[in-house]
Amino acid sequence: MKLGAFSISLSVKDLKTSKEFYEKLGFDVFGGSMEHNYLIMKNGNALIGLFQGMFQGNILTFNPGWDEHANNVKNFDDIRTIQKYLKDSGLTLTSEADEKTEGPASLMLTDPDGNVILLDQHR
Repeated sequence: MKLGAFSISLSVKDLKTSKEFYEKLGFDVFGGSMEHNYLIMKNGNALIGLFQGMFQGNILTFNPGWDEHANNVKNFDDIRTIQKYLKDSGLTLTSEADEKTEGPASLMLTDPDGNVILLDQHR
C-alpha cells in the first residue's frame, strides 16, 4: 500500500513563534501562509505542518499521489483503494472518502494510542 508523502501536522499556539523555532532547526517555509494560519515547513525530506486554531492535537498525515516535494507521483494507490483495504482489515475509520467519487478525498482513523491519522489525497 502506497500512502504517499508523510508529514506531521502540529496544532500550535502561536504560529510566528513556532515558525521561528523550526527555522532554527533548519526548516524553511514550503507552503501555506501566516494570513491563513498555517505553514508547511520542510527540511530535506522532513515535512512539518504548523496549524494555529484549525484543530486540536497533532495529526500524522499521509498524502497519496504526492512525494515529499508535493510533486505528483505517477503510480499511487487511490485513497478509496486504501480505504477498502483498511476497512477489510478490520480498522474503524472516523471519517471516510466517498467511494462513488474520484479525485481529491480524505479519510481519518485513530491508532491504538489515540493518535489521529489523516490520509489526504489532493488529486
